[in-house]
Parts: sequence; structure tokens; C-alpha cells
Amino acid sequence: MSDRLKALSEAGVSIWLDDLSRERIETGDLTDLVKDRSVVGVTTNPSIFAAALAEGERYADQVAELARAGTDVDEAVFTLTTTDVRNACDLLMDVWQESDGVDGRVSIEVPPDLASDTDATVEAAQRLWDTVDRPNLLIKIPATTEGAPAITEVLGRGISVNVTLIFGLDRYRAVMDAYLQGLEQAKGAGHDLSSIHSVASFFVSRVDSEVDARLDASDAGGAAHLKGKAAVANARLAYEAYEGVFAGERFAALAQDGARPQRPLWASTGVKNPDYPDTLYVTELVVDGTVNTMPQKTLEAVADHGEVRGDAVRENYASAHEVMDALAGAGIVYDDVIAVLEKEGVQKFVASWRELQETVQGQLREAQA
Repeated sequence: MSDRLKALSEAGVSIWLDDLSRERIETGDLTDLVKDRSVVGVTTNPSIFAAALAEGERYADQVAELARAGTDVDEAVFTLTTTDVRNACDLLMDVWQESDGVDGRVSIEVPPDLASDTDATVEAAQRLWDTVDRPNLLIKIPATTEGAPAITEVLGRGISVNVTLIFGLDRYRAVMDAYLQGLEQAKGAGHDLSSIHSVASFFVSRVDSEVDARLDASDAGGAAHLKGKAAVANARLAYEAYEGVFAGERFAALAQDGARPQRPLWASTGVKNPDYPDTLYVTELVVDGTVNTMPQKTLEAVADHGEVRGDAVRENYASAHEVMDALAGAGIVYDDVIAVLEKEGVQKFVASWRELQETVQGQLREAQA
């Protein structure tokens, strides 16, 4: 057991792995991470599945079976990914039970090319939920304008949701509102609110990448010291917003019926700038009631040298506001940064989906040859 990861867990941070493959499941690697690395959940995305399929041989038999049945590429993607996620859910079921449903979660994403279609997103979420058929599943829905009503509708059906692709504070507030609306609808439909869980995936590293590039191109003198500051400040202010909403009367009324808060999840926590500490987006965002989903490289960096010094968020609200004010003073327009990141985020998700489709299509052709 890693003492550093254990300390992070004991500080109230749920450690989730941002990766999944059939190799990890069948070799016992994921089981070992749960046992030795305090991992209590898994997130996935199309890029993760594409890499798993391209690099692993453990899919060959199922791909061959799908090819013999004449399965089209979209249905093959659906079958392959839901199989892995169902098996991962089963592997994490003990964690789910021991944590009263809080952890032991596995996320699977609706097709990203549905991000602008509310009704199609809802139906895709329902099909994933029904097919995996595990209570510890989370359905990932992007926080686009069209995604908000889909999030509400899916939650209202009693389905647990991982809201993804959140970069900005206004969007995050809209996501929390969609969550509360969903709980209210679920309550009206007679669902057990205590069984509905949600996380809000707030993306971190990409904020620094975008802001740093703008600072490099800026003529504002003396602004270089702000590089590498925006992402952590932005996330800290997201937690401040979270505390305000979930300490409010609207949620309190739902909590009386068993509702759970929608936990902030720090996503995109792998550091992209090699000049920054490789544990930056973990150790600087330690605060109870959160999730940090990490790629393996970041997980191992934290296990090796991550310094957990208690709550790194609540006492830094004032300094976070100061950073954002200083960035504005340096000519960084926050709303424009967020708009660019949201647009690029959707485009990257769609590109990853296409990559997954192409990977599976290639394997289906090989199996038919």
C-alpha cells in the first residue's frame, strides 16, 4: 500500500483511475491497483478504449464473433466497451458496497457526436444503463448547452451521471442546477434519491495550457509569473461554488429525502508542461468530498513523491480570486478562454470517437479476412 496515496484518500479524495482495458481486468492489474494504490473507481473515454483495442490481444475472440455475426462498427463499439465496463463494475462491486455507493464507480460515455442532440443523448444514456445493468455505473454526458437538459432528464429517470467536459464556472453552476432539477424530477417520479449519484468532471490541465499560451503571446509586462496558476485557481473557485450550492436550502430539502451531493471530480490531471511538478493537479487540489481521476503515470508520481498537506483548497479561495483578477489585468479574457476550451473539448471528443470507430472497423476487417 502506498502511504502517499493512502494519505490522499484519508484526506477525503477518492482516487479513480483514468484508464481501462481488458488487459487490466483479466490480468488482475486493476485488482492490484484497488488493493495497493487506493484506487476506488475508473473513468473511461473513447481514446482509452481505442488504445486498449489497438494494443491488446484479449479482444480478438469477441471481435471475431462480432465479425462473423456481421455486426456493424457502431454496434461492435457498443458491445466491446460495455463488456469491459460491466466487468470492471463487477470487479469494483465490493468497493461500491463498502462505500455505500459513493465509490466503486465506472464511467462510460455517450457517443460524443450526440453532444448537440438532447433527445439522442438521453436515449443513448438509457441504453448504456440498461445494457451494462450495474448499479455502480456512471453515464458520462458532456456539459454542452444541449447536454444540460439531457443531464436533468437522465437523472430524473434514476440514472447516475458523470457530467464531463466542464471548464468554466458559469457552466459548472448550470451543471449543478441541472443536477438539482434532475433530483427534483426523480423525486416526483418516485425514485429513491439515495441511489442516484453524480460527479461533475471539472477539467484542469487544459486551462493552464490555453492561458499559458495566451500569456506567452501577451504584451503585458510582468505576467509570466501567472503561468501555471490559472488551472488550480479555477478549480478552487469551482469548489467554492460547489460549497455554496450544496449548503443551500434547495439541496437541503432534497437531502432530507436521501439525496447525495454531486461531487466535484478533478479531470485532466496529467501535467502537460514538463516544467511544472507532475503532481500539481493532485496535491494542490486536495479537499474532502472530491474525486481525482488520474492516468497511471500521475498515479505513480503521487505514490512516489506526492506531498499531501491537508486541505489545499478552502484556505486559498482569496488567493484564487487574486490570480483570476491578475489574469484579467494581464488581458486574459476568461470567458473567451472557456469558450475556446469547450469548443475544442467537444471536437477532441468527437475525434476520439472517430478514432475508436476506425480502430474497431479495422479489427472487424482483419477478423473477416
